[in-house]
Amino acid sequence: MVAHFSRETHAIANGLWPLAGVDEVGRGPLAGPVVAAAVILDPDAVPDGLDDSKNLTAARREELFALITESALAVGVASATAAEIDTINIRQATLLAMRRAVAALPVMPASVLVDGNDPPALACRCEAIIGGDALIASIAAASIVAKVARDAMMARLCQRYPAYGFSAHAGYATARHRSALTAHGPCPEHRYSFAPVKGVWFRAVEAPLLAGIEPAFRSASAF
Repeated sequence: MVAHFSRETHAIANGLWPLAGVDEVGRGPLAGPVVAAAVILDPDAVPDGLDDSKNLTAARREELFALITESALAVGVASATAAEIDTINIRQATLLAMRRAVAALPVMPASVLVDGNDPPALACRCEAIIGGDALIASIAAASIVAKVARDAMMARLCQRYPAYGFSAHAGYATARHRSALTAHGPCPEHRYSFAPVKGVWFRAVEAPLLAGIEPAFRSASAF
């Protein structure tokens, strides 16, 4: 399925333009930020083949990312950190990242379409659309920008914390990632409020301390 531009055309005709599409990536991983993007496409230069980023190869996402960032009227990218996720929970952190992405747009939208069923509170009209990243061009563009941007962030974190292999799995709970967590403990970019990370931390650090035993590790921040 290829996303279409009809909702944007409707917005232009009904005084709801500029319209921004918004999407996020990174709600599920055990580490790293949740990242959101907001995109206002140029009606005269909509890239061909926009689709949900999950339906595209990494190479095609990179190609479309370049086309989107070159041709769009405005692009905003923002994140909420792992520490913020632990403090306010993943839902609130996701909504925060979306609000930040919209605020980062150099052109403020008159309306916003968000993928999913949980729209952020914005100063403008905002509508959530389930499956919007595969249906609506602006949301599809936002999903691609958010995915490519977060993957790049995780690749940089992999250089800082090479023991975890973040560039290979982007912080998701793969067997390799879980094995590294068990061996090295969580690093500062892990989400300590997520059960797998919390469980490793408790077994390796908190439980030994409660028993009066020196833990095997305190953190992997030295990696």
